[in-house]
Amino acid sequence: MENFDQIFTLIAEHEGIGLNTDILETGLINIIALVAILVYTGRDFLGSILEARKANILQGVQDAESRLEEADKRLNEAQKQLSQAHIVIDEIKNETIGAKKVLLEADAYQAKKDLTTRFSRALATFRSKERQVFLEVKQQIILLVLKRTVTRAQQTFGPKERATALINETINKLEGDLL
Repeated sequence: MENFDQIFTLIAEHEGIGLNTDILETGLINIIALVAILVYTGRDFLGSILEARKANILQGVQDAESRLEEADKRLNEAQKQLSQAHIVIDEIKNETIGAKKVLLEADAYQAKKDLTTRFSRALATFRSKERQVFLEVKQQIILLVLKRTVTRAQQTFGPKERATALINETINKLEGDLL
C-alpha cells in the first residue's frame, strides 16, 4: 500500500505520465533479443515439456476412459447380480409362504385329529357314564319295586302261616301240571 502511494506521489511531481520513445534507453531491443533467444533455444526444451505434458494428459484421459468403461461393466454386472438376488429373494419368499401353508395345513390336520380323538374319548366317557347312571337308576328302581313287593306281600299274606299255605298250594298245583 505504501508503494502504491509513492507511485502517485512520483506522478504528481513529474507532471504526469509520459511515453519514452527512445528505444535504446528503454531497453526494448534487449528484451526482444532476450525473448527471441529464449524462444529459439527453449523451443525444443519447452516443446518437449509440452509434448510430455500433452502425452500425460492424453494418457490420463485414456486411463480415465478405461476406468469409466470398467466401472460401467462393474455397474452392469452389479445390477445383474442385484436383479438375480431379487429373483432369488422372491423365490425364497414364495417357498417360505408355501412352507408356512404346508405347516399350517399339517398343524390344522393334527389339531383336527387331536380334537377328533378327544371328542371320541369324551363321547365314550359320556356313554360309559350314561350306562353307569342307567344301571344305577335301574338298580334303584328294582330295589324300590322289591321293597314295595315285599311290603305288599307282607300286607297281603300277613302272617307266616298264610304264606306257607299259599306256597304249598302253589307247589301242589305245579306238581300236578308237571306230571
